[in-house]
Amino acid sequence: MAHLFEPLTLRGVTFPNRIGVSPMCQYSAEDGLANDWHLVHLGGRAVGGAGLIIAEAAAVAPEGRITPADLGLWNDEQIDPLARINAFIHSQGSVAGIQLAHAGRKAATALPWITQTGTLSEADGGWQPVAPSPLAFADGYATPAELDEAAITSLVRSFADAAQRALEAGFKTIEIHAAHGYLLHEFLSPISNQRTDRYGGSFDNRTRLLKEVVGAVRSVWPERLPLLTRVSATDWVADGWHAEETVLLARELKALGVDLLDCSSGGNLASAQIPVGPGYQTPFAEQVRRGSGLASAAVGLITDPAQADQIVRNGQADMVLLARELLRDPYWPMHAAQALGRATSWPVQYLRAAPHGSTVRQPLAD
Repeated sequence: MAHLFEPLTLRGVTFPNRIGVSPMCQYSAEDGLANDWHLVHLGGRAVGGAGLIIAEAAAVAPEGRITPADLGLWNDEQIDPLARINAFIHSQGSVAGIQLAHAGRKAATALPWITQTGTLSEADGGWQPVAPSPLAFADGYATPAELDEAAITSLVRSFADAAQRALEAGFKTIEIHAAHGYLLHEFLSPISNQRTDRYGGSFDNRTRLLKEVVGAVRSVWPERLPLLTRVSATDWVADGWHAEETVLLARELKALGVDLLDCSSGGNLASAQIPVGPGYQTPFAEQVRRGSGLASAAVGLITDPAQADQIVRNGQADMVLLARELLRDPYWPMHAAQALGRATSWPVQYLRAAPHGSTVRQPLAD
């Protein structure tokens, strides 16, 4: 029976445990470039012992940013700052990953700690968002421009180009972002996709773009390295994207070379009523895992070590991803191991603080 601190191998990469840092936007980049904040933020979670560190959503095109301060991988200048961070993450024994994303109709918004909501004007640093259909996300958001097929083809290429840059930066896994109401999710959901061409209407058509992106990324991403995808398993409304479609999609993504589905939910409808509570999205990860045979990750209000351990032990997911809890406590994995009576390694620099019986982690060459 697997447990939280048992290694997980996907293709040629072994994660030292089943704890992952969920991608969390820091809104601290300039021109898409990572900086010292990202080094400390991501590096601190590697020091803390998480097996997988997924850097925040990196836009594959400038217009795909959520805010003007988003991370990016749309040009070669953005490679080296990320390579520096990855070298440190790998020296701590963790695996570095990055989420590739396009914000779609939710692009060009203000930083979240600024009170303004909705789309920024061009005078305030905004730009014209794009989407599958000209439907605004909510009041205050601009009506997006509908992507034509030429623009869609270019977008698919942008994901593949960003994946190539991720490889050059030393990432060992990629996550394609198709959740939370951003562009690829917008194509999946009939709420935001009202197209009548081959990218809209039927399940096959609405999933076409994501599958093309997966195929393009997999064509440049080495076979030895795993590929992840994040989805919103449901829109939480009757006429939206739903969990049964997610399972069908998981089967198709598995055949295309996706190795794990990161199961989140919501984000595509501002008025959706979401029953938030501890582990509220875990059933989706279990449904995907059992219904498709694809490995899954659970995310969403997972805070307690015993809770996380039981998700893995019960076969509900192969990995748990933590977000806010790892903001509050970067050393949660080491504290969880102690609480669960599991051995874990502490950095040699922290030896004097390690519990009795802990092993010591020597820095590794990348």
